[in-house]
Amino acid sequence: MAHITTTMPSLKDPDWGDCCEKILLPPDDPNAEVIDIPGYKLVYCNGACPKNYRVYKGDSMLGLVFQHLTHWSNEVDEIRYTQPLNAAMALDEFLKLATVSKAADKSIAA
Repeated sequence: MAHITTTMPSLKDPDWGDCCEKILLPPDDPNAEVIDIPGYKLVYCNGACPKNYRVYKGDSMLGLVFQHLTHWSNEVDEIRYTQPLNAAMALDEFLKLATVSKAADKSIAA
């Protein structure tokens, strides 16, 4: 029986030259494009139109918001928001309600 071994290149010191950039930079990275809004940090992920931002509350990532030419949106509803804060707050509120609903379902099942 033959034994096949695959070798992964070292992830610590890749020899890729200057072609590669870090993606999904954390909010505290000096190269990250960050929008600070009260209570949240939006960190640019990718995209042009819409631009995709990860939403952080403290050290936790909540989800994504999208910057369109005329409005902001989030990943949980189809509402067009005029400000990024409103889109982030709606995302946060949705997650809070989903957590309460999940806890209620568990208590009913018990």
